[in-house]
Amino acid sequence: MSGKVILGAQWGDEGKGKFIDIFASEADLVVRSQGGNNAGHTVIVGDNVYKLHLIPSGILYSGTLNVIGAGVVLDPKVVLSEMDELAKKGAPLDNLFIDERTHVIMPWHIEQDGLEEAARGAGNIGTTKKGIGPCYMDKAQRIGIRMHDFISKEKFFAAVKRVGELKNKLFVNYYGGKALDLDAIAEEYWGYAERLAPMVRDTSVMVFDALKAGKKVLFEGAQGTLLDIDMGTYPYVTSSHPVAGGVCVGAGIGPTLVDEVVGIFKGYTTRVGQGPFPTELDDEVGEYIRQAGAEFGVTTGRARRTGWFDAVMARYAVRVNGLTSIVINKIDPLRGLPKIKLCTAYEMDGKIITDFPADLDDLAKCKPIYEEFDGFDEDISGVKSYDEFPESIKTYIDAVERQCGCKVSIVGVGPDREQIVYKD
Repeated sequence: MSGKVILGAQWGDEGKGKFIDIFASEADLVVRSQGGNNAGHTVIVGDNVYKLHLIPSGILYSGTLNVIGAGVVLDPKVVLSEMDELAKKGAPLDNLFIDERTHVIMPWHIEQDGLEEAARGAGNIGTTKKGIGPCYMDKAQRIGIRMHDFISKEKFFAAVKRVGELKNKLFVNYYGGKALDLDAIAEEYWGYAERLAPMVRDTSVMVFDALKAGKKVLFEGAQGTLLDIDMGTYPYVTSSHPVAGGVCVGAGIGPTLVDEVVGIFKGYTTRVGQGPFPTELDDEVGEYIRQAGAEFGVTTGRARRTGWFDAVMARYAVRVNGLTSIVINKIDPLRGLPKIKLCTAYEMDGKIITDFPADLDDLAKCKPIYEEFDGFDEDISGVKSYDEFPESIKTYIDAVERQCGCKVSIVGVGPDREQIVYKD
């Protein structure tokens, strides 16, 4: 067996796409197990830039099978648009499969997402308003539409009427909004269902059989550890489980079938949306990192908040995911800074704490305690060997490794897939 999980170990946007693509090139099967099109992976291959939101990164390799698992919520319009764009660039699509248990994002989910966020006012949580949360709500409420319902015309049209009428009552009577045209929705979305139907099957069987046959299976993460609905900075989280345990549930396999769990970190920290951020740099240094690292969302275009690397958070990610190794990506944007800081602990109410707090009121009171390192001016974009790094970078990476309690296996030095350096 060779099951490898690649996941985000911060608040997402760690540049997972590049590393998922690297590992996907060696995989027989790639699985996306959770989240929806609120995720965005950018993969650069030669002159082509691929922005993937739902389709696994293995789609770029003709010999690799790609699975959208049961834990994903799938917007049919988005996945079909993504498929059409990939087809224009010559990517193979006959190797893409969708689990029959996958829940479908419908227009009422998107409508509800926007209405609820507006109703929160100043207390909004920064949702992408793509219907992700409401779709997971319906899943938990057991009124969702799964792919096996979606591709059955009789079941689908009945579900649109049943669920759509409930949603229209909510929109009109509670939010003061307008009712949706359910007949038009049914007709439009049945067209999408017909296109997607040939891809639908029990993908948990595919994944299990591949692992049992000794194939290389890559489980690609979306979002990041601190956005997990249970283990993240609640309520400023996503609606699924980006942690390693969520991979098993969303893909339909047991934890004993996973051999490696690799966490992707940046050489600094970013986040999007609301919530406490202990190492945030709301100054010229933070703006320098934002511009140097092109820290703007793939999905939304929103500017990301930036800050120093937070080892308290990193240790938490190592623990809750059971990381076997970590990748330090995007260390190159730190070039030109005279000093680089690493948060090793927090000071809260006069006490030193080294574990990441669950209560956001506590997290908001935490002040970072830093270890400081010399910066670097050298251009590292072409470095191929770890020994070629300036001593200041090696010292910093060694400190990250020591503080995280987990070995660093790869360092990213630029956006292209070739711009990586193996540490060991």
